[in-house]
Amino acid sequence: MSEELIPGTPEQETEENEAAEPIKQRKNGLYPGVSDELAENMKSGWADTELHGLEPIAQAEHTAARRAALSARFPGERLVIPAGNLKTRSNDTEYAFRASTEYAYLTGDQTQDGVLILEPTGDSGHQATIYLLPRSNRENGEFWLDGQGELWVGRRHSLAEAEQLLGLPAKDVREIAAALTEATGPVRNVRGHDASIEAALTDKVTAERDEELRVYLSEARLVKDAFEIAELQKACDATARGFEDVVRSLDKAEATSERFIEGTFFLRARIEGNDIGYGSICAAGPHATTLHWVRNDGAVRSGDLLLLDAGVETNELYTADVTRTLPINGTFSPLQRKIYDAVYEAQEAGIAAVKPGATFRDFHDASQRVLAEKLVAWGLLGDLSVDKVLELGLQRRWTLHGTGHMLGMDVHDCAVARTEAYVDGILEPGVCLTVEPGLYFQADDLTVPEEYRGIGVRIEDDILVTEDGNRNLSDQLPRRADEVEAWMAQLKG
Repeated sequence: MSEELIPGTPEQETEENEAAEPIKQRKNGLYPGVSDELAENMKSGWADTELHGLEPIAQAEHTAARRAALSARFPGERLVIPAGNLKTRSNDTEYAFRASTEYAYLTGDQTQDGVLILEPTGDSGHQATIYLLPRSNRENGEFWLDGQGELWVGRRHSLAEAEQLLGLPAKDVREIAAALTEATGPVRNVRGHDASIEAALTDKVTAERDEELRVYLSEARLVKDAFEIAELQKACDATARGFEDVVRSLDKAEATSERFIEGTFFLRARIEGNDIGYGSICAAGPHATTLHWVRNDGAVRSGDLLLLDAGVETNELYTADVTRTLPINGTFSPLQRKIYDAVYEAQEAGIAAVKPGATFRDFHDASQRVLAEKLVAWGLLGDLSVDKVLELGLQRRWTLHGTGHMLGMDVHDCAVARTEAYVDGILEPGVCLTVEPGLYFQADDLTVPEEYRGIGVRIEDDILVTEDGNRNLSDQLPRRADEVEAWMAQLKG
């Protein structure tokens, strides 16, 4: 990549843009500076690229409704929701930017440094304004000299364009920190995303009040609207195609490593969406017993199982979260099938328990009971009854994790919701969650027969609560052992 120039800090850039001063040069750049003639030359001769008559983004109506609900919850208070800033990966390279979930949920925008502010209009109601970086400055050369200038990283929307797309008044974000420093009255801020905003509000907010805002925005996402459900379905559809890609390429993975699987799925995620929703777990052989195996540097061997846990994140930042455990050679061994069938039966019981009026814990309890029954029947828990095993939680040596979680813009969505609204809550139509029981027999577990050791199985699907039960959004992928084998044989030709 080119390395002629270097941006200053965000504070430096703000000062430089406002003062129309030259942009700071990279220390070891090949050019010693910019001549007055070149600087003047670069100011002119550019076509007007302003876009007019833009249609609002698809979710604009939904984001407006979400902001209205937020306004009603916190009357008379200023609400600040930042998108976040770029984070350095190494030296002068940054991680790909991903807007904060709260900001994207309320605006539909995904640009770095953005801030949504709901300004109270009295005892009730708010004026929502989005603060964004405007087009790169051409007078001071920012657009071609700054490391985040448009000739380096691409054109960004003008404030007028953003207003048309988002359905919100848009202003220059470089003015907002100073304005917030002078603001009076009650303020709440979503912390952890923008240090400059937090510094401006340091004497105006409290941790408790800010956490109340964060919790509200987490709980607001528990029930998905029509736009969100469509996005989750899109994510599951793309994820299914990614799993098909992997099966077709298993021979290449055997010749290389789990990273071929990771790369194969990632290609589908980037073609059909924004990214992967989380680090793909491409766990072959005994790696399948490590719950979050994301090193993906192990061997892929015929006769072993592959536990693939991966999800495509759509361009609107909704992610699928699907797991299949596949026989790498296309056929389960008798023991692999026995363990797989036990997990399948547990998942069936869990999915059946997902319905309106059920508690969130019901599907977990249903799945765990099946797994405990299997473990007792296999003689792994002595002469204890299933009820006693569940009472003591002894099955957890091999089941390890909860059976599911909320799903949406975050793979573990709604994570800071109150316990009474989440794990102790009642399911209702529009809730989307995962059902993902598993059995994991560690390679060094001396309490199980040797042939069990190193086998890990998880099956996971994304389940939407409907008016009359549930819908499996990821049912394009087979789950029953014989169907998995037939599907793999067909894909491998």
